[in-house]
Amino acid sequence: MPFQLELFQTALQQGGLAKAMGFLNEPVSHRYTGVYRLRDGHLHNVELHDKQGEVRPEFLAVVPLQDSFCQFVLRDGVFRTSNTGTDERLNGHKYQGVLLSYHGVPVLDNRGELFGTLCHFDALQKDLGDEQFEFMQRAARFISPYLPA
Repeated sequence: MPFQLELFQTALQQGGLAKAMGFLNEPVSHRYTGVYRLRDGHLHNVELHDKQGEVRPEFLAVVPLQDSFCQFVLRDGVFRTSNTGTDERLNGHKYQGVLLSYHGVPVLDNRGELFGTLCHFDALQKDLGDEQFEFMQRAARFISPYLPA
């Protein structure tokens, strides 16, 4: 994993968040990998990599905190689910069974304060192994210098 972290840091240095999100997305099966910023009760997409190369859908640009799965990352420190439809923690959630897979970790800014989240997600059921999740957690620690002010 140290070698992967070095490659991730190189991706950040060479292409900023855009290249880094592509790097994180490449080995996973999830369609999307992104960074969201918490501001004014909403999560604002800062960078989104789409494995299919499409323009970011408008509904992913800004998401009210109470409608997001990111809220659970912010509350609990991490959040993982491969199938929201069967995840009882999400009973009654607006997007339960709609966005099926979500794996997220917190992101801190340059001052060490909560910025938002880094996440892999998909409309289809997708698993994320422990090693990939741990790598995402470690990678999140390196992106603060590349976040918008």
